[in-house]
Amino acid sequence: MSWDSLPMIGVAVLLCWVFYAFAREKFSPDVVVGIAVAVLLISSLLSPADVLGILSNSAPITIACMFVLSAALERTGCVEALGKWLSRMGGGSPLRTLFSLMLTAMVLSTFINNTPVVAILTPVAVTLAAQVGSKASKMLIPLSYATILGGTMTMIGTSTNILVDGVAREQGMEPFGMFEIFLPGLIMAAIGLAFIMLVGHRLLPDRESLSKQLRPDQSRPFMTELLVPHDSPVANQSISAAKLNGDSGIQVLKIFRGDEELSTPVNTTVLNAGDRLVLHANMRDFIELRQTGLLAFNHEQPANFETISTRDVVLAEAIVGRNSRYSHRPMRDLNLTARYGIHVLAIHRHNENIQDNLDDFQLQFGDVMLVEGTPSQIRKFADNGDLISLNTVQERAYRRDKAPIAIAAVLGVMVLAALKVMPIEGLAMIATAIVLATRCLETEDAYKAIDWRILTIIFGMLAISVAMRKVGLVEGVVDQVMLLAPYMGPLFMLSFIYLLTSFLTEIVSNNAVAVLLTPIAIGVAYQLGADPRPFVVAVMFAASASFATPIGYQTNTFVYSAGGYKFTDFMRIGIPMNLIMWGTATLVIPLIWPLFPA
Repeated sequence: MSWDSLPMIGVAVLLCWVFYAFAREKFSPDVVVGIAVAVLLISSLLSPADVLGILSNSAPITIACMFVLSAALERTGCVEALGKWLSRMGGGSPLRTLFSLMLTAMVLSTFINNTPVVAILTPVAVTLAAQVGSKASKMLIPLSYATILGGTMTMIGTSTNILVDGVAREQGMEPFGMFEIFLPGLIMAAIGLAFIMLVGHRLLPDRESLSKQLRPDQSRPFMTELLVPHDSPVANQSISAAKLNGDSGIQVLKIFRGDEELSTPVNTTVLNAGDRLVLHANMRDFIELRQTGLLAFNHEQPANFETISTRDVVLAEAIVGRNSRYSHRPMRDLNLTARYGIHVLAIHRHNENIQDNLDDFQLQFGDVMLVEGTPSQIRKFADNGDLISLNTVQERAYRRDKAPIAIAAVLGVMVLAALKVMPIEGLAMIATAIVLATRCLETEDAYKAIDWRILTIIFGMLAISVAMRKVGLVEGVVDQVMLLAPYMGPLFMLSFIYLLTSFLTEIVSNNAVAVLLTPIAIGVAYQLGADPRPFVVAVMFAASASFATPIGYQTNTFVYSAGGYKFTDFMRIGIPMNLIMWGTATLVIPLIWPLFPA
């Protein structure tokens, strides 16, 4: 080993650590790449100028603009309208409903980023499953897969396509056209859809949602406010003496006494005349109170308590969104009961229900919270925290009059990019300015729509990719891969590149894999004397079509807890999907882009 090879070995070791850290998940991926870039700077394997130079890559800017345009479509009610249309179709058979859901999701994700499509359609899928007598677990994995397949059909369908195109441009390749990948993407999507409808749906679990798993037999709960009249027999008695907070099943949550609030009343707390009590009980308990004469309605007879108001309390499941303000903060700091009046009963993550010691628990993207409160309280809680209610479609003040502008902006980007009027990054920036100027969404919403963590990962991996090229690691990997060339032909090498990309994507971030393997795929093609375009397409498709694990792609992570899935549920249906897509891509890609063009 010569001293000249030390930089290459150092970058290789650092890269192995990055992959290990991604898989272990001790640090979030954006922190991992930040540490890696810092190490490269400290070791002088990268200069500050090298790092700043990656800002000239157009892909991250384009991706950020597409996040905003996707948010504009959602904010103006375009996606929600399709969701309501699907809900009205819920009276058919489970298979027809599943097909309609997947087809709608697939079409939507060809135009906008697939993560918000899944976020909007997840509660729709839960509602549809109940309407047709099915389970959400039969709908949510297919929903995620449909958006992944739809995203492979256009350059703006997923951030991975835009990113691979940007890296390929830096390597001197011609930009991809907007619909250049449409035909092979359509073929792969059709085959994937057929597999799920014919075979895949049988491999999905038939599992109840979190709320039904935890409280399957509990009666419908209610929250009530009661007044202690001045002539009440329970005045000056303790809560337990008043037959509350005991075997009756009724719990006193709060007591309002003049301007004073007793937020944690106990059995020995003495009731005063004029106290207002906030109680929690189910319908059976209220019937018992009525029959025993302890509770009077409409002042019809003397009683211990008089009703002030009674409100339905519902159980709801809410999933933590990508940019939720509640994520990565201890539960005790959120103070949800005081702020919203809701109670968190349990949290679901990776097939684990966490019901104890919630104070120190930190929420993450994809966690499902089982909460209890009135519908208005839950709606306010979800809206303010960027949560997605799984039990009902959330009502928002959509700017429907702006919908034509948002639709025209997205279609304008696609059509003008296809006609090569201007590069896609320029069109995306213009369209973003239009939707903001016309108030399709507010500037604050636009900033929230951008997934800054993904952009951080992309910039970091681009910097690592620069370091790989500087020390010759890309060429070294290509040389090792080319050792297989004498024994296998170009078609095998194409298939190998797809399989390698697909395997790595199941373990770590798909965008990270795309950045690292695109230069290697181009190098392998040049060594073979082949056209690099089909090899780049193989990376593009394989880095997007991730089905076998819930961590390989964001939409899989999103539905993981929402559907009550286990890790093995994804493997059972996802591994066959990966193998089918691998075989299809190996056959289709060379037909569209010959390996050795004439």
